[in-house]
Amino acid sequence: MWADATRAEAFRLIHSRTTWFWSVLFLPILTLVFGVIASYVIKANTERLAQDTDAPPEITAMLAEGPLNLGGSVLANAAELAGPGLLLFVLIGAATVYAGDYRWETWRLLRPRSDRTALIVGKLLVVTGLSVAAMGLLAVATLVSEAVRGFVFERSVTFTLTGEEVGALFGLWGLAFLRTVQFLMLSLLAAIFTRSLLAALFVPLAIGVAQFFVPNVFSMMGQTPDSWLTVLASPGHAVSLLQGSLAPDTVTLTGQGALLAKTWISLIGWIVIPLAGAVLLFRRQDLSKE
Repeated sequence: MWADATRAEAFRLIHSRTTWFWSVLFLPILTLVFGVIASYVIKANTERLAQDTDAPPEITAMLAEGPLNLGGSVLANAAELAGPGLLLFVLIGAATVYAGDYRWETWRLLRPRSDRTALIVGKLLVVTGLSVAAMGLLAVATLVSEAVRGFVFERSVTFTLTGEEVGALFGLWGLAFLRTVQFLMLSLLAAIFTRSLLAALFVPLAIGVAQFFVPNVFSMMGQTPDSWLTVLASPGHAVSLLQGSLAPDTVTLTGQGALLAKTWISLIGWIVIPLAGAVLLFRRQDLSKE
């Protein structure tokens, strides 16, 4: 039953070209286009920028000479993979899948043919696959943009990663995936609670923006950045702490085990609790009007 529900959702999503463009293709295309343009613009102004002592580190790095290690670039960008841009555009597709049946009043056609939990699981699996596709294409676009930069600045291109860096890379990708899933769970809960596509899109964004300021606000209240209250209230902050622990040059500190426990509890809690709430609410929901 779950497989049938997943296939049905996948069939609908595959034929939604608008959703694929905005959720999966648009940001990688934008990243690649702006990356190429930036390389040529900086190349044209190399002499002036080389004399600027206040140039940003990103500009200084682009003007550096010697081989360009794409492996190091991939590792440096891995932590930013689940950035605001990707979360925003993935939520467009997630909101469409989660709340579309409320908007188009098609639940009355689907509900008699499948278990409610199976319907939710099908949507979750399809949206998760959509997110993985978006993250993968964004990573490829970033890599191609870096390779083009090497061509523009006439630098030889290499790709090397140590074993430790490979482990850190997969860890950062995994954390980016979990951060994306955490937003998707908020979108699912908002969609079912409000029956609104716009709420499924904007509620997770509003919560994410509010959580961004949590560490600073709580610090003014006497809470340290690694306190239980701060970490539990902000899964984004928890992910940042976990990303820091994966850096190859991280020094193990006393109490790091307790901090990692807090961060994992926060991240997993913000995934499981909204998911459980959405499933329970959907199983009790009256869908006679949809």
